Amino acid sequence: MKKMKLPQQIVSLAILFAVLLAGLITARMFLIPKSFGKYGHYRADAVDEIKTQEINYAGAIICEECHEDIAEQKEKSNHRNVACEACHGPTAAHVEAPDEFIPTAPRGRGYCPLCHGYDPSRPTGFPQIIAELHNPGKACMTCHEPHNPLLPHTPEECSACHREISSTKRISPHESLECTSCHTVPEQHLTSPRFALAQKPQSREFCGDCHAKSAKSPKEIPRIDLHAHYERYLCWDCHYPHHPEAR
Repeated sequence: MKKMKLPQQIVSLAILFAVLLAGLITARMFLIPKSFGKYGHYRADAVDEIKTQEINYAGAIICEECHEDIAEQKEKSNHRNVACEACHGPTAAHVEAPDEFIPTAPRGRGYCPLCHGYDPSRPTGFPQIIAELHNPGKACMTCHEPHNPLLPHTPEECSACHREISSTKRISPHESLECTSCHTVPEQHLTSPRFALAQKPQSREFCGDCHAKSAKSPKEIPRIDLHAHYERYLCWDCHYPHHPEAR
């Protein structure tokens, strides 16, 4: 009887699996720490190593024991979720010897912009500034109490928080429109923007007040037949309201 020969592909795969298996066994014997898997999917010796490290951070609860007045003020502010040591640095040494080790306090202009410098990726309504233009030469603490950083006065323009939108709108055909022409803005939005949101238009008819053929707006404004022009879509499905170029 003629001996059946295995296809070359099967032989190659078998060799590959044998090499991989040998590699795994070798790694398990010589590369993977012996304590790996003792408590779970990690190296158990790491727990003991971490325990030997010096403690640098005390935690906000320890800070509150001596600074009750500041903790109470901060708890009611927009900085309530910011850890004390995020601004003051590690304070474990200060807890052990309060008079000998004094925590740092960022009093210049370089620290606050790490969070409040303009960045379009930050959440809408998050207070942002362009540090070079915002009261240059003054320390942030001159106008803002860090533990309760209320604005010295209510923002007078939407661009204070919506700078990217403002810059885009400034070079668009909608530049002359006030923001409140399209948005209903509650009074509370100016001081608590994330808890009292500005309202946006909800229907095509809103845009039609200016752009429908029957609108009484100036003749140079582009017009459409509101019922025939892509009637299944909202206007902002195709046109960005803050720079409504046709596309």
